[in-house]
Amino acid sequence: MTLVQSKYTHWNKQFIAGEWVEGSSDKMMQNKNPYTGETLVEWRSSDENDLDKAYKTAQTEGKKWSKTPLAVRAKVMREAMMQMNERKEEIVDLLIAESGSTRLKAEREWMTTVRILEESSSFPYRMKGELIGSDIPGKENRVVREAKGVIGVIGPWNFPLHLCMRSVAPALAVGNGVVIKPASDTPITAGLLIANIFEKAGLPKGVLSVVSGSGSEIGDAFVKHPIPKLISFTGSTEVGRGIGKLAGEHLKDVALELGGDNAMIVLDDADIDKAVEAAVYGKFFHQGQICMALNRIVIDDSIYDTFVEKFTNTVKGLKFGNPADEKTLVGPLIHEKEVDRLLEVIEQAQKEGAKLLYGGKSKGSVLEPTVLSEVSPDNSAAQHELFGPVALLIRAQNEADAIEIVNRSEYGLSGSVFTSNIERGYRVAQEVESGMVHVNDQSVNDEAHVMFGGEKSSGLGRFGGDWAIEKFTRTRWISIQHEYREFPNI
Repeated sequence: MTLVQSKYTHWNKQFIAGEWVEGSSDKMMQNKNPYTGETLVEWRSSDENDLDKAYKTAQTEGKKWSKTPLAVRAKVMREAMMQMNERKEEIVDLLIAESGSTRLKAEREWMTTVRILEESSSFPYRMKGELIGSDIPGKENRVVREAKGVIGVIGPWNFPLHLCMRSVAPALAVGNGVVIKPASDTPITAGLLIANIFEKAGLPKGVLSVVSGSGSEIGDAFVKHPIPKLISFTGSTEVGRGIGKLAGEHLKDVALELGGDNAMIVLDDADIDKAVEAAVYGKFFHQGQICMALNRIVIDDSIYDTFVEKFTNTVKGLKFGNPADEKTLVGPLIHEKEVDRLLEVIEQAQKEGAKLLYGGKSKGSVLEPTVLSEVSPDNSAAQHELFGPVALLIRAQNEADAIEIVNRSEYGLSGSVFTSNIERGYRVAQEVESGMVHVNDQSVNDEAHVMFGGEKSSGLGRFGGDWAIEKFTRTRWISIQHEYREFPNI
């Protein structure tokens, strides 16, 4: 087989047990630029033997890593952060080429990933145990916090570097071994780049591995393998349910960040211009291919027509197309089949009464930013995650109606409320059934030191800050009997 040549060809190896090697499978895989269609790199897939070696080495070397001085683990995090800073342009280029990121999105993803590493560098010093009294004379109860063991991380393709590092860095910082299975569409930025960064940062060999292969070949085995104690997955609810079920059968913990049918509520007293600006960003940033992106914009009837007019006019001015152009807000979808899927959604939504105000056309993998008004809350388009640049504008009769419309969804990841009355906004936010709600902001927010996670069908577990420490560690009770006990009838 003649392999293609590009400036990315050197990323054609796996990182297994501390070595850059070819996968052992007979299956060859391709990584393509979603905008140009160019083949970036071809590689030989991992198989179950590669996976087994990666997990076993992560277990052995991870135990040693967990016993290293706190300063050593913290230094590796800081060195990885320095790598990110020094290689910013390389990383931004990779995100644009591999995931179809616009330059704006790629630079933001780089920045948030740096913050994850910065926050994680403090984690070794934030693992705390407890001393608890006892009812038994002479007994001392110690509750210790320690690394879970080995963490399996399944990386996504939409924010591949950020969302994979969000699990990898905290897991390593608290002393775990880690094995990554990156999305097949982004094997570099969701896996191999991370391995390269930590290798150069001084992480001991074998603590981290990357096995890049198809889900049909190693997907179930990645979850079922007896070594990993927790599987971290970011992706669709459908796949997440399958992973959760499989992990549950093997009594494994999970961290699942899944889909979102996120909504913005625009109340009757909102600053319409500010709400429009936030809604456009929250809907169309990275083409709407974000778990936190706005699907539904629910507007009070008294300001609906004004909001729709201003929103549509703003969308008409958005630049879309080449993601490498720094002025582009809406770039390509990850595959042309995603364009076809969304065109069908748009057509069906209109059949159910929605009005197409702008967009609805495509070229290659780029779908124009699209606006649908008069969308019924029961419209099929409003029932599931769109994951694309299609805005649904829904009319609500009043505040209570808006809350009821938002809460009809089976999802509950992120959302927002716009109002001129902050306390009113907070009260409404408390009524929204979602893991995260932002008052007078849009729904796409993620800060490394703050909890992140959803409710209902949007996932299980929390990421970020102390919540990440909690997720990637375990507590154990070790008691010490300083005075020998007397046991009855002995």
